[in-house]
Amino acid sequence: MAGTADELSSSSATSSHLLSLMSMSPTTITSPYAPFFRDLNADERGLFLIHLLLNCATHVAAGNIAQANTFLEHISLLSSPDGDTMQRIASYFTEALAARLLRSWPGLYRALNPILPDSAAASNHGRRLFLDLFPFLRLSFLISNQAILEALEGEKVVHVIDLGGSDPSHWLAFLQAVSGRPEGPPHLRITAVGEDRDFLTQTALVLTEEAEKLDIPFQFHAVVSQLDDLNIESLRVKTGEALAITSVLKLHSLLASDEAPATPRQLFSPKAKIESFLASLWGLSPKLMVVTEQESNHNGANLNERFMEALNFYAALFDCLELAVPRQSAERLKVEKLVFREEIKNIIACEGLERKERHEKLDKWMRRFEMAGFGKVGLSYYGLVQARRMLQGFGCEGYKVKEENGCFLFCWQERALFSISAWRFRRYD
Repeated sequence: MAGTADELSSSSATSSHLLSLMSMSPTTITSPYAPFFRDLNADERGLFLIHLLLNCATHVAAGNIAQANTFLEHISLLSSPDGDTMQRIASYFTEALAARLLRSWPGLYRALNPILPDSAAASNHGRRLFLDLFPFLRLSFLISNQAILEALEGEKVVHVIDLGGSDPSHWLAFLQAVSGRPEGPPHLRITAVGEDRDFLTQTALVLTEEAEKLDIPFQFHAVVSQLDDLNIESLRVKTGEALAITSVLKLHSLLASDEAPATPRQLFSPKAKIESFLASLWGLSPKLMVVTEQESNHNGANLNERFMEALNFYAALFDCLELAVPRQSAERLKVEKLVFREEIKNIIACEGLERKERHEKLDKWMRRFEMAGFGKVGLSYYGLVQARRMLQGFGCEGYKVKEENGCFLFCWQERALFSISAWRFRRYD
């Protein structure tokens, strides 16, 4: 398993040989083929890479370009995107630190990091691989569907808004569930928001065909838009509809602000888009809103703290793959490159409005929703039982679902990685 930054301080995990290596100045380490590198086992090499990464991040944060460059050079010699777990992690974090340094020269940075026209399609492909290789999205879909079924029981006209243009498998399962209602299926409309028009068109075809087979009155409405540019009127919410809203790993992108970061006395960053966005959703009077987000704090202003949080979070995700998927798997390499690499780079290299991967923990989301006028809805025990049954069939030990204050946490071993919570429209007194 990959070492994490938390393990670096453990004396039991660090040999005297490794400690002497860590005490060296990087300028004295001339080659990864020197005798002291040959003597390192995989765990020691992983811990040494963490040591180099943390020192490099400190120099990058301080603007010490020469020192940071020296660390980057040596980390690059030891890391590899197709090596062991820690080598893969180090490869992507090294790239992110280098990208942050390159931002001092905007022309050079943009030349080396062009915006690709098919980025939305690549993102959807990466998300599909993430869905296939990890259980987290399937757990989210299962629990979201169960919560919506319970909240909208008996409703004859149902409108579900998907703020992330979710995978068709999510709504195929929902169609099958509502078709079995004792009172018969409702008139169902699904509105999906996404950037990839072709993906939404294909989703519409798949869901419409399934609805016809199940004899469900059905409409699909696609809204091609980024979430931060979304016009609420385009969702076409109608009077008399029972409305449910889902968001899977999307709302954190609205936490960006071009203003100064929050001070220690401020709970949230000033003038972030999320406040006005949640106010607009509250104005739609949803009977239920289900939100899935990463359970980590990658929204701090301090680069070193953000780096440490990200290193531990992604080390856990890479560990999941290490135990379940062969290292040579093309799908594994793609999900690491298309999803994790891009997220890590955005967390470490970007600031201001460009930094979209601003993950926050459940306690902050709870306060934010309460301030926006939403009331928490406890997720049901039946949903928890279903989720745990799904994990039993996933074929990889280590995944867990825990209940916390009416919300669920998706964990790898004991570390929570994702949260799911449910909310309802609440009138102000």
